[in-house]
Amino acid sequence: MSLLTFWDAGHGPWVAARAIVRRVKHIGVLTSGGDAPGMNAAIRAVVRTAIHDGLQVTGVYRGYQGLIDSELRPLGARSVANIIQRGGTILRTARCQAFYTPEGRAQAAVTLREHGIDGLIVIGGDGTYRGAARLSVEQGIPVIGIPGTIDNDIYGTDVSIGFNTAINIALDAVDRLRDTAASHERLFLVEVMGRASGAIALYVGVAGGAEAILLPEVPVDLDAVADTLVRAYERGKTSSVVVVAEGAVEGGALTVQHAIAARCGFEARTSILGHIQRGGIPSTRDRVLASRLGFTAVKRLQAGEHGVMVGIDKRGTVTVPLQEVWEKKKEIDWELVEIANVLAT
Repeated sequence: MSLLTFWDAGHGPWVAARAIVRRVKHIGVLTSGGDAPGMNAAIRAVVRTAIHDGLQVTGVYRGYQGLIDSELRPLGARSVANIIQRGGTILRTARCQAFYTPEGRAQAAVTLREHGIDGLIVIGGDGTYRGAARLSVEQGIPVIGIPGTIDNDIYGTDVSIGFNTAINIALDAVDRLRDTAASHERLFLVEVMGRASGAIALYVGVAGGAEAILLPEVPVDLDAVADTLVRAYERGKTSSVVVVAEGAVEGGALTVQHAIAARCGFEARTSILGHIQRGGIPSTRDRVLASRLGFTAVKRLQAGEHGVMVGIDKRGTVTVPLQEVWEKKKEIDWELVEIANVLAT
């Protein structure tokens, strides 16, 4: 028996509980937060690994809201057939205000116990893990997280499920728009998702040869952006592409478009990719990552490990305490930022 203390960022320790290692026989699985391509592959891996090991599996529909409303259904190997190639999540997802309260989490625990579930795997981002950690500590429910978000902003894992697919979708759009930009000798601004994280914009901008990449992590000087485009024009470039993370500038890419037009008179067009980046067929890399992490989550839960997220880095598969996921911030790839600046000259 060991004493576990969970921390809330900026508030110190908020609760402690004794963790008792016990054999898990019945696993619940849910998806929460924004959908990400590859979530279905993770669900499939959880279900089939659990069944292979002689465990029961129950799917929780509509995330934490489904726990409170008791929207659960047993899952078998055939329940997850032909879903590995599908985007979104077959378990669906929803925001749940009630789960922010102790009363809501208590009701969720009642639902789990009524169905005989003694371990829970949650697929989502850091907000999902805050709720999962509180459920675990307050109600004694063993929980393990799997990182699923296209933003790739989760601390403790090099990459999260959905990121690779999202950047491929966005890059395809940039490549197509560059053809039109070249044909019309025009400037195109492409806004990609990322309110607080510029990972998508950075990767897509470098891979797409963007003349400028605007990120939330880097202060944006619109005068400097305009000067960069003017210098490119003076060097003989007749068309340009600028990739803008949605959170880089107040008002997004349209604000940048108007600022550039006012500063240098260039005619520009803006394409906002929006939620198209979150749907569609998951890439090979996302399917393999999701399969690996789903398998590992079940194995770690059976081994008595919980209150952690399973992730991946250069060492292989790793686990990270859930509280670290929101206490610590994942940094942008600063080397890639430098590379982008050099290659855009």
